[in-house]
Amino acid sequence: MQIIKNILLNSSHQNRPFTLDLYHTPNPTPQPLIVFIHGFNAFKDWGHFDLIAQYFAQNGFVFVKFNLSHNGTTPEHPREFIDLDAYGNDKFSTDLDDVGTVLDYLHSPQNPLQNAINLQQTYLIGHSRGGAIAILKAAEDLRVKKIATWASIISTMHFWTKENIETVTQEGVVYVPNSRTKQQLPLYKAYYEDVLINAERLNVEKGFKKLQCSILIIHGNGDTSIPVKFAHQLKEWQPNAELFLLDHANHTFGGYEPYNDPILPDDAQKIVEKTAQFFIK
Repeated sequence: MQIIKNILLNSSHQNRPFTLDLYHTPNPTPQPLIVFIHGFNAFKDWGHFDLIAQYFAQNGFVFVKFNLSHNGTTPEHPREFIDLDAYGNDKFSTDLDDVGTVLDYLHSPQNPLQNAINLQQTYLIGHSRGGAIAILKAAEDLRVKKIATWASIISTMHFWTKENIETVTQEGVVYVPNSRTKQQLPLYKAYYEDVLINAERLNVEKGFKKLQCSILIIHGNGDTSIPVKFAHQLKEWQPNAELFLLDHANHTFGGYEPYNDPILPDDAQKIVEKTAQFFIK
């Protein structure tokens, strides 16, 4: 297997650098491309994501994972939320543009694996908050031919409860506790305002309903972070989408950070197998 880690790209927002990984098993036939979008308080090297990448690379895909440019990590500190200015000023519209930057790079001569990829088979996987980003990007970029959502949120307003809106409006910032790192992570008013200013572009329901590509919806019945009813709502919006529910599975399908086991958790193994089957057919 060929693994190229930490390719440096620059965001179109503040020219902020972010990194990308490529996973590939050499094959004489160009292979489908999967781009994986991480969720909130995550990063490309989180938990079992390397094992997920290896699974797809071993099963006929070129797999790409990357850090969203404003997720709080840096190229020098890829597993730590150290850039709190970036974290606090993250926006859904910035994340969508980051995915566009990644797709542009993968479709360019600068991509060292360009000849190994069948660019007509460009697919997205989004986990949690990344699921909404995958939906919205597929709605605006016809290069995306299939998507799979894993435990996806269904609104870019998901975080913005009445209390959080009042706090950020009055104080300019609301703090998010990270139970793993014990940090109080800031989200500034610009994050909230982006959802209002770009309401049309960031409307997940509208974007999902307009999708012409094939869709797989995956969710765990034991998810206590993002309720399984969200998956049923997505299915209602797109009746032709395929819905796969996993009994008792949690939000991360058994993964956690740090994850040092050499094999995937059982639930994660089930969802990668299901997703690979969906993308192949």
